[in-house]
Amino acid sequence: MLRFTVMAAAAAALSACDAAPEPRQAPAPDTAAGWNTLSGEAPLVIAHRGASGYRPENAESAFRLAFEQGADILEPDLMMSADGQLIVRHDPYLSTSTDIAGRPEFADRRRTLMGREDWWVMDFTADELRSLRVRQVFPDRSSEYDDQEPVQTLDDFYDLVEELEAGCSCIITTEPEIKLPAEHAAFGLDPLPALLDVLDRRGLNRAGAPVIIQSFDAPFLQRLRPLTPVTLAMLYGGGDDPAYNAGGLSLEEIAEFADAVGPHTSVLLNPDGASTGYLDAAHALGLLVHVWTVRDDRPPHVGETVEDELTALYGLGVDGVFTDQPDTAVAVRAPIAAPPG
Repeated sequence: MLRFTVMAAAAAALSACDAAPEPRQAPAPDTAAGWNTLSGEAPLVIAHRGASGYRPENAESAFRLAFEQGADILEPDLMMSADGQLIVRHDPYLSTSTDIAGRPEFADRRRTLMGREDWWVMDFTADELRSLRVRQVFPDRSSEYDDQEPVQTLDDFYDLVEELEAGCSCIITTEPEIKLPAEHAAFGLDPLPALLDVLDRRGLNRAGAPVIIQSFDAPFLQRLRPLTPVTLAMLYGGGDDPAYNAGGLSLEEIAEFADAVGPHTSVLLNPDGASTGYLDAAHALGLLVHVWTVRDDRPPHVGETVEDELTALYGLGVDGVFTDQPDTAVAVRAPIAAPPG
């Protein structure tokens, strides 16, 4: 499902001596060992908000660096602006990820929502948001690159993707996450038409397109399903909170509208490294499994090191791994993929 070809119209436009671009793809496994993924191909490295362990999350430089580090998929988070554009931000509030607190022209726009006093994405137009500069949100990560780059719209992000594709003569898969669609709807903002508009304009609203749309919101994906053939992924954190467990839907029910699931590591592996059985059950239903989130600078869920955790997930058979440090995930995968010397 994640191996893509160029559209026929685009292929026809290529000269006879030019080869059609190929998707950026993980390396083939040692044929003797194989992979336990749904396709039998190597698991994909997904750059979580770009290479967010090294640059401000969702910044242009974070996505560029992730591509340079060998990530197979780029993942932006999407909120909505007051004028209905999709904005590449993870949080609905702006104080931690931008320089807005130091912008006097926006001082009077601060208000209390969701139990927090802050500035909120949905209160600003896309042009106002693009005037802000992004910052590192984790205090224990480098702030060296703060205040240097603007907030992006989804169109800005896809402009970057197209630039990178032109440079590598390859196709780059993207995995946008729709954040808080129900909360946006309460403000009269529906991400669904805006998302479809971008997909349509970019030629991505088609079967086999190199895009995966993900969300924690099952009703949003259920609404989206009849309107697009692209791959849909149901995020899943487990536990008792409906906001993180697909509203209590079973895997069988999820498979009725989604093509993939995105579980937290703890949903797949017990602390001793034993499988919970969730991955096998998802694969039996034909669902891809993209696990989140592996971070070099946070304690691993399994094992002593991040390398232990990645090795366990690759061995289990995950189809993709979200990571803040794509270079580490690529490096751990490399010797597994390499044939014996």
